[in-house]
Amino acid sequence: MGRPHGVDGAFVVEGASDDPRRFEVGTQLHVSGELATVEFSRRIGKGRRAIRLDRRAERGAELTVPRAALPPLDSDSYYAADLVGLDVHDEHAVRIGVVREVVPGPANDALELDTGVLLPLVEDCVREIDLEGRRIFLNPGFTD
Repeated sequence: MGRPHGVDGAFVVEGASDDPRRFEVGTQLHVSGELATVEFSRRIGKGRRAIRLDRRAERGAELTVPRAALPPLDSDSYYAADLVGLDVHDEHAVRIGVVREVVPGPANDALELDTGVLLPLVEDCVREIDLEGRRIFLNPGFTD
């Protein structure tokens, strides 16, 4: 969450979802893991939103959508958050790290590993994502 907007407890949502329904009045969000309800929502320009919640939220708190509110995915699809915590293996099945974060990029997202390595989230790099086995396998040439 970003800077305050007005004097009534509203604030600017930074890096917001492209889906404006996420911030409609009555929508539930998690604020640093705790459930909150949107009481006020307004578009303020440049695609940004200002919202007020039914509970206090510290500046910089992370806003997330409850998993149950997300649309179902096709069997071969995943949400970026599903990749966090997965073990990453090279072409020889040797574990090289754990996904710490999925970093958005202008052309493609990247997997940031706990080792500090950034790997492009593209088919040339990622051979397989096994959500059930909690593993990602890479193609040759993307590790030292």
